[in-house]
Amino acid sequence: MKLEGRIWKFGSNVDTDAIIAARYLNQSDPKILAKHVMEEERPEFSRKVRKGDILLAEKNFGCGSSREHAPLALKAAGISCIIATSFARIFYRNGLNLGLPLLESSEASEVIQEGDRVRVHLTTGEIFDLTQRKKFLGKPIPPFMQELIKDGGLIRHLKKKRLKIKGYRSVRPRTI
Repeated sequence: MKLEGRIWKFGSNVDTDAIIAARYLNQSDPKILAKHVMEEERPEFSRKVRKGDILLAEKNFGCGSSREHAPLALKAAGISCIIATSFARIFYRNGLNLGLPLLESSEASEVIQEGDRVRVHLTTGEIFDLTQRKKFLGKPIPPFMQELIKDGGLIRHLKKKRLKIKGYRSVRPRTI
């Protein structure tokens, strides 16, 4: 799986409140969340981000609460991938569960600049900065997680797998 996009760069310890403010947590519509993503960090972000763009951060991206709204808002805004030195564990899991690719690479986070065009190869973990003509290595996403991402997230992946199970038959609850 290869992705290509323009870089949006952020620092360390970007928490879920900065990604999507708590006042929007009563929303579950991805389109509404996308309009307010990164509002606290960069007010212009939601207006200028484009489908396929890639977010680049330093350490501990997505720290804070365990809300799924944060990766959902980023994905709905068009972010195709996030590269960071490290991720908060729950954000990492939530992102992958929603089908949002996440790569760890400290080298890329240090060198790649805002606005650079980058190509990411999820299978190998290679990150190629097309602007600077430099190559970096990130931790490759394991094959089973790539399949989950390709299917659009955990729920879609499980539904797809359930349909393939030989002899599976949906059971409806009986009404009384």
